This record gives sequence, structure tokens and C-alpha cells, in this order.
Amino acid sequence: MRELRLWLVRHGQSTANAGAPASDPLQTPLTSLGLEQARAAALQVGVAPDLLVASPMRRAAQTADALHARWPETSRETWPISEFTYLSPPRCIGTTGPQRSEWVSDYWDRCLPEHVDGEGAESFAAFMSRVRDFHDRATARGGFIVAVGHGQFFRAYAWARSLAFAATPETMREFRRREVADPMRNGEIVKIPS
Repeated sequence: MRELRLWLVRHGQSTANAGAPASDPLQTPLTSLGLEQARAAALQVGVAPDLLVASPMRRAAQTADALHARWPETSRETWPISEFTYLSPPRCIGTTGPQRSEWVSDYWDRCLPEHVDGEGAESFAAFMSRVRDFHDRATARGGFIVAVGHGQFFRAYAWARSLAFAATPETMREFRRREVADPMRNGEIVKIPS
């Protein structure tokens, strides 16, 4: 088995990041700044990855396009590393971040790992299970993998590896504290030590 070398790339700025109202979280595109951030991230990858992995969400796929344009011979796969959608998307349609802030606070104040907000939402426990699956899959694959996805997913991965991806009220609370204190920037690359 080849040793894993893993780089995590957060997608460039999306229209939702720029303050536009939410519509379909799967189809939120990059802004012109986001496209520039994607190209800048691609330039930081100085050698061809063995594998390029992307979230199925449009903003991540568009960011991965810039990396794939730089390294066209690299295999590209879509893995279930999409954003942590803890609020029900149907109730968020047409809202902005500030309009959802009370719902966000309520969700995290509860710290109930099995709670599902509604249609299309995911529990924290299910989210951590996806994060663990990503770890297992990447470790089994090995080699130099560049994954393009989302800040919360990658922050959870980088932090929770040492906790065996536990989903308890305490780990949920600590994850939120860390994620709010140090969010991953659009276009940022986190290099995971082997």
C-alpha cells in the first residue's frame, strides 16, 4: 500500500459565500473571484496528483476543473465529500446567511448528534460517518490525492482523525468551536501530514 499524501482544497468563493440568497445547495456556482481562487489554488499544486477527488457540489466541481486543466492526465473522481447540510435546504430557499443565523444558533446550541433538521438535512453523526468513510477510502487508495470540497468537511477531517471521528455532544460542540474560530478560507489548501 502506498503512503497517503493528502491535500485538501476548499472551493473558491461561491455566490452564497458572497451573500446571495440560497437556492439549490448542490448547484451554487463560483463567483468570478471564486474562479480566480480556483486557478490560484491549482498553481500551488506543483506536481501531478495521483488522484483528484471532488465533491459533487457545483462550486467544488468548478474548483476541481482548474486543477484538472493544470493536470489533465490525473484521474478525477467524485466522492461524497459534500458540505455538511445541517439545515433543511427546502426551508432555506431564498434566505441569506444573516436570515438563517437564528436557525444556525439553535442547531448548534442543542448539540444533538442524531438530530435531523428536516428534508435534505444530515445529522452530525451521519456527517462524521461520511468524514470517516473519506479517511478510509483515501487511506486505502494511498499516493498523492488532492481533494476539492468544503471547509466544514475538511476541518472535521483534519481535527477528528485523532478522535476516531466520534459523534458525541462534546465532540460536536468542540467541532463547532474550532470551525467558527478558524474557518477554512475559500481556495485555501490544507496539507495533511502522513
